[in-house]
Amino acid sequence: MLRLFIVNLYNNSLIGNIPHQLCRIVFIVTLDLSNNLLDGELPDCWCNLNYLRYMDLSNNRLMGKLPNCWWNLKALRFMDLSTNSFSGKIPAAVASYNCSLTSLYLAGNGFVGAFPPVLEGCNSLTTLHLGNNMFFGVIPPWIGSQVPMLRILSLRSNNFTGEIPPGLSQLSQLQLLDMSNNRLTGSIPLGFGNLTSMRHPKNVSAIIELLWHKYDDRLGIIWKGQDQIFRGTIGLLAGIDLSDNLLSQCIPEELTNLQGLLFINLSRNHLSCRIPQGIGSLSFLKSLDLSSNQLIGTIPGSITQLSWLTMLNVSNNLLSGKIPIGGQLRTLTDPSIYSNNSGLCGFPLDISCDNTSLAPDERNGEEEDHWMYYCVIAGIVSGLRLWFGMLFTVKSRRCRFLSFVDGMQCEIMKKL
Repeated sequence: MLRLFIVNLYNNSLIGNIPHQLCRIVFIVTLDLSNNLLDGELPDCWCNLNYLRYMDLSNNRLMGKLPNCWWNLKALRFMDLSTNSFSGKIPAAVASYNCSLTSLYLAGNGFVGAFPPVLEGCNSLTTLHLGNNMFFGVIPPWIGSQVPMLRILSLRSNNFTGEIPPGLSQLSQLQLLDMSNNRLTGSIPLGFGNLTSMRHPKNVSAIIELLWHKYDDRLGIIWKGQDQIFRGTIGLLAGIDLSDNLLSQCIPEELTNLQGLLFINLSRNHLSCRIPQGIGSLSFLKSLDLSSNQLIGTIPGSITQLSWLTMLNVSNNLLSGKIPIGGQLRTLTDPSIYSNNSGLCGFPLDISCDNTSLAPDERNGEEEDHWMYYCVIAGIVSGLRLWFGMLFTVKSRRCRFLSFVDGMQCEIMKKL
């Protein structure tokens, strides 16, 4: 029996199936075969590796279903099967299963079925990446209470439906949330404004331990319009991506409480109402994409306070009024940022701001002034009608009034 504890063969050009002989290394703790050309299915005998803690098989050509005995690996803390050709449902766990996972990467495969129920009760799970699969159904509400340590949650590019569970706001450690490219409906939960770890900028000293180990957190996210993979320094990122769904109603003002956010992407939804007035309080925001929605009104002037903003997109909405000037916006000179908003005017668009281009709220302000004048005049007229009505309907008052008028007429004639 081999007493080998670490097998690192990553970043080679290994081909063929994974040899069954690896199952004989029963005391193996770390197994890394990532970034090779391995194919075929996983042998069932792997479920006997009771000491295995770190396993990375990512970026290969492995296929087939996961063995039903998979959750016998009770010591497993880190598992990365991403970017392969695995398929089928995630195997259910036995009743005695005690989840020890801290990081689970299943992205970029062909997994199907509902959100894996085996993850319920994974109290130590901090990173979960299920993106780019074919999972479907609703996102279970128990995530907020049963997986309380989540810092990174990526469900992007699946077929999840239904509303975003409000219980996700209980994830006090959550710093990266990616649910983009699904079919989620309803509104953005107001409770997201309470996501504690997104309310404050990340401190490098707080995540320094992540930089010491190869098996740190990593995630592919859309960063400034491009798909990028972050490793190690991902602990410094905080952001929300809910783009390309069917979300509706308003953008909650509560999101402006999350002052630690570096990026927000809410594009390609059916969001309406106005851009939150407090958007300028997100002082560390570098990327903001609100494009392809149904947002109305003006762009809040507070947006000029975003001194770190390097990527902005509010195109394809119903925005109007003058584009704010100043701050970091002076460096964002691409007109496409504001395109397909028929009511917007000013730099960098080649549309001057005249009276015909006033925003609805500006026009409403003028209309409110006009209505105020009308109401005052109407009040005076009504008062006069009431006074004269009383005057001419009461005989004694009518006589006194006519006598007063006659007397005034005589005085005027004498002076003339």
